[in-house]
Amino acid sequence: MAHRFPLKEIAFQAGLSLATVDRAVHRRAHVRQTTMDRVNAAIRELERQYANISAKGRRVTIDVVVQAPPRFSTAIQAAFEAEFPAMRPASFGARFHCAPTMDRAAIGAIIKAIRRRGSHGVLLKLPNTPQTNELAADLMATRIPVVTYVTDISADNRIAYVGMDNWRAGATAAFLLGKMLGSAPARVLLTLSSSLFEGEEQREAGFRQTIGEFFPQVRTLSISEGMGLARTTYDLVTDTLEHYPDIQAVYSIGGANRAILAAFSDAQRHCYVFAAHDLDKANIDLLHQHKLDFVLHHDFRQDARTLCQIFLAYHSLAYHSLAYHRILAENTVPAQSPLGIATPMNIVGLSHPASAGPQNHMPER
Repeated sequence: MAHRFPLKEIAFQAGLSLATVDRAVHRRAHVRQTTMDRVNAAIRELERQYANISAKGRRVTIDVVVQAPPRFSTAIQAAFEAEFPAMRPASFGARFHCAPTMDRAAIGAIIKAIRRRGSHGVLLKLPNTPQTNELAADLMATRIPVVTYVTDISADNRIAYVGMDNWRAGATAAFLLGKMLGSAPARVLLTLSSSLFEGEEQREAGFRQTIGEFFPQVRTLSISEGMGLARTTYDLVTDTLEHYPDIQAVYSIGGANRAILAAFSDAQRHCYVFAAHDLDKANIDLLHQHKLDFVLHHDFRQDARTLCQIFLAYHSLAYHSLAYHRILAENTVPAQSPLGIATPMNIVGLSHPASAGPQNHMPER
């Protein structure tokens, strides 16, 4: 296996032991194909990093631990990799640990492996559980900084949060959706992937408080634990529609929007207003098709830049960034990501022939 990197560097990038990498590189017996694939991927990533940076640049390797469906984890991985070259003279690389679901054992194994081999920083998008907080605290105790993304844990166990203000996002969704529903009584279905994600709970709280204050004629109903996956979310929504004939709108906090729409269609029910989160490919397609009325979003690439600068500041490497000299000097916290609102009318490249129009028309009420 031809390469130009020290075995220790390959092991650090691959997240494997030095002995395992030595066996794989020298093609010794009893090495699994999955291990070979991880070593090859690590070498390719190191080649990419070295191609994007001069030899004088300081290498910074971070770990990104994300429990989310592929549509989300793929989008943020692409955003991070697009921003890494812009962080010169530092050379950023990342090990991505992403899965739609992670049990306690899987989370524990990932975090413990990161702690054992070392990291310049860890980004977490995990449920806010006692285990997550304990593992994050262990990382912080070994001077591995932890930053949370989109959803949060205890502030004592991380150095910063990156992402939108989730309460305000929920409040914004409620204000817009309430206006669109009009003055007649209605019920809105709130779909969460899991109640263990603090960010989703904050969105729900902001939505409920704003609806109660400005639109008392609108009732809400929440369902969760679909984990943002199509089958489980479809089943939850289908069961809920059978029991609540007055549901007329959806605020999708946790995703799986195609599955939600399919549940409405199969139940021969109409969703008059559908609000969602994140401009991933699936949601962009649904906006183009006028299946979603609006999508709340923030800039993943800006989040990636903020994250990199936070870690550089933590390690006193932000010499190329005056803004983050100020973070070091003033111990300030980066501002949360600005909230954007996308509709079928403001998506770049949307065709709008005269015959096309929104499909979620409200009836005469």
